[in-house]
Amino acid sequence: MTDLEVILNELKLLENTKNREGMARFGINADNAFGVSMKVLRELAKPYKRQHELALQLWDTGFHECRILAGIIADPERIREETLDAWVDDFDSWDVCDQACINLIVKSPFAVSKIRGWAESEKEFTRRTAFSLIAVNTVHNKNLDIADYKFFLELIKKYSFDERNFVKKAVNWALRQIGKKSIPLNEMAVAVAEELLNSEFKAARWISKDALKELTNTKIQSMLSEKLKK
Repeated sequence: MTDLEVILNELKLLENTKNREGMARFGINADNAFGVSMKVLRELAKPYKRQHELALQLWDTGFHECRILAGIIADPERIREETLDAWVDDFDSWDVCDQACINLIVKSPFAVSKIRGWAESEKEFTRRTAFSLIAVNTVHNKNLDIADYKFFLELIKKYSFDERNFVKKAVNWALRQIGKKSIPLNEMAVAVAEELLNSEFKAARWISKDALKELTNTKIQSMLSEKLKK
């Protein structure tokens, strides 16, 4: 029995209709899902880390959990740009998108270079990928400089008009993560949020108000001050 067959058999044994219904309530596309939790998926992936060919096979099954596993198992150094583009084009659920950003894309050579192109896409989950990746880069990528953050903030301003739920939430996430990184970045993010407050677009105003509520509160300001002391 191949590794792919072993994983598929395990997922079928773990299938949970109640969990699948719960996924749908959280806005997850559960059409091709088994209803297996992320905690279980992480355990299931452990013996197969960096088995890149297996990751490609898992993705091609089309199953929801298999695609999350593919992002966990794939080798970031071996992933090809055209493969990433194809996978991102296949995204149909926010959790597959975000898990791929966290587990794979941010660790790949394309962690920043693909952001602009994906942001320019009219596809909802492709554009979401760009802004989820900004948020994930902000947390995990230690090689970013001020020019990168200025670029990210310009994209946030440019695409804050997008009313689609999974896009505007990712734009908001990206803005909030930048604003929690450091005092200078907090000031830059707050300035962008204040600019968006007067936008003609409802989505931009929502992004602004939600971000300002967090980025200007005393808890975040105290946290940033403590960071500065270290």
